[in-house]
Amino acid sequence: MNQIKSIVLLSSGLDSTVNLFLAHKKSNVVQTVTFNYGQRALLKEIECSQKISNFLNIPHVVIDLPWLKNIGSSSLNNEKYTVPTGQAVSIADHAVSTQTAKSVWVPNRNGVFLNIAACLAEAAQADQVIPGFNLEEAATFPDNSEAYMNAATAAFTFSTSNHVKVVSYTVKMEKTEIMKIAIDEKIPLNMIWPCYFSFENWCGECESCLRTKRAMIQNNMDIKEFFKGTNK
Repeated sequence: MNQIKSIVLLSSGLDSTVNLFLAHKKSNVVQTVTFNYGQRALLKEIECSQKISNFLNIPHVVIDLPWLKNIGSSSLNNEKYTVPTGQAVSIADHAVSTQTAKSVWVPNRNGVFLNIAACLAEAAQADQVIPGFNLEEAATFPDNSEAYMNAATAAFTFSTSNHVKVVSYTVKMEKTEIMKIAIDEKIPLNMIWPCYFSFENWCGECESCLRTKRAMIQNNMDIKEFFKGTNK
């Protein structure tokens, strides 16, 4: 039987980790890929992505993109700018979320990531690349959307000889639904890193932490294990 082969883009956040576990069930994951673009959370993303990949016995690679740190004005990878946290973030307010999204936007980040992953997939004769897209963040990050995923797949029919597809199992889901899958699949959530920072613990105040926290609460989880207080 010809099993589908996949390469998974893994940041170790909730979405990419859930996609990895689902891909592991549904396909042969030949590699996980974490990108170093100078992000504040780099050390934790690499550490946690390695742990998660080892847990599933899947080869993991880190690809360095130092030039991406010097492009644009994203607070994610440029220390001149401040990452919105606390009262500067309101995940229930679309207008506020639109503004905070601009602060952490890295120019064409997902476009760069997907093209590199597609290159790796073509070389490995893998059928698909899998990012952690989701409906909730697509509202303010259009490069998380199903439309973008389909457009990238269409582009790869021209740029890859084996017509690599972009697939995301969570692209139509809100974070609460994704968290439910993580619970149902018994994914070790103590291994993930959703935070924008590389502190000892999740900060609990950045937008990514707050969305993860809300998803946990809506799934009746005890968040104390994950949000252990200040990192200062």
